Amino acid sequence: MTLALVAAGVWFLWHNMQENMRIRGIESGWDFLGSTAGFDIGETLIEYQPSESYGKAIWVGVLNTLKVAVIGIVLTTLVGVLIGVGRFSRNALVRGLCYGYVELFRNVPILLQLLMWYLIFIEVLPPSNEAWNLADLFFLSKGGLSLPFPTEGVGHVLAGAAIGLVGAWFWRDRKQKHFELTGQDSNRIWGPAALVLVFAVAGWAVAGMPMTWNVPEQLVFMVDGGVAATPEFMAVLIGLTIYTAAFIAEVVRSGIQSVSAGQVEAASALGLNQKQSMNLVVLPQALRVIIPPMTNQYLNLTKNSSLAVAVGYPDVVSIANTTINQSGRAVECIAIIMLVYLTTSLSTSAFMNWYNQRMAIKER
Repeated sequence: MTLALVAAGVWFLWHNMQENMRIRGIESGWDFLGSTAGFDIGETLIEYQPSESYGKAIWVGVLNTLKVAVIGIVLTTLVGVLIGVGRFSRNALVRGLCYGYVELFRNVPILLQLLMWYLIFIEVLPPSNEAWNLADLFFLSKGGLSLPFPTEGVGHVLAGAAIGLVGAWFWRDRKQKHFELTGQDSNRIWGPAALVLVFAVAGWAVAGMPMTWNVPEQLVFMVDGGVAATPEFMAVLIGLTIYTAAFIAEVVRSGIQSVSAGQVEAASALGLNQKQSMNLVVLPQALRVIIPPMTNQYLNLTKNSSLAVAVGYPDVVSIANTTINQSGRAVECIAIIMLVYLTTSLSTSAFMNWYNQRMAIKER
């Protein structure tokens, strides 16, 4: 009966919307996705021309959103964990800096932080013809960050690195099981890192060992060549990373504090130093408390990326808004935005739930 009532309610709302749109002469349907978009997009991961369809333009926006979300999740995890662990440092200066970081950035609205970083990039940095230069390879200016990029073999290197990541996962899992059975710990960082590097080099060898790089060059009016990260992208990425890392730091701190002091004392009695105690005793037990709220922060970062429209970054929301203004298909475009964020959020939740269950099985 509940499902029938919900279905009837959805049908009523949909029918009512369609009828009102028909009365007002508002077109509906998904055929507009095949029409010519007619507008340019300043930053794309794939080739795009204004003569291509709205569907292609929205897909470019989805990829831009995923680029910010994926890179942001990785960076915010690294920064947040370091800040959270730093809250327990024996050095008062380190503890104070970590505390100040958390209190400053988590209490300032994310929109203001995005605007602040964007203004820094477009007002403080030098113009493109006077870009800050590092070894004639890296250039930073109001036009963005330009850096060298290989012209060939990128796909092979990335494929090799992906295979190396899978191998590194199994390597760490095997070392973890060996540690649990024997109590003999081995380095679980440099081995996996070397494995990823070896497979990446193997991918480069398969590609024919290309040595050509597209190196940026300072011209009279601009920096040309290489690959560039726009000020809009950097403002969104840095703002989201710093803001979300403050919350993740508190999640890590609370997870570590949930481990009883007796565990730390027992680790010290066994002769473990502070680093070994944190890596081998405290953090493994704290993960059961850390992972669920950290999942929420990952979801918040992904959804907060929709604020990128405030600084002009062409994410899916920005491109969908342009599509609405030109095609008038507001319902369809908003439905696409909802579907994109729903899919990314559910995918992130599914992965983190799987990881959480895997860690729970290990604890047993």
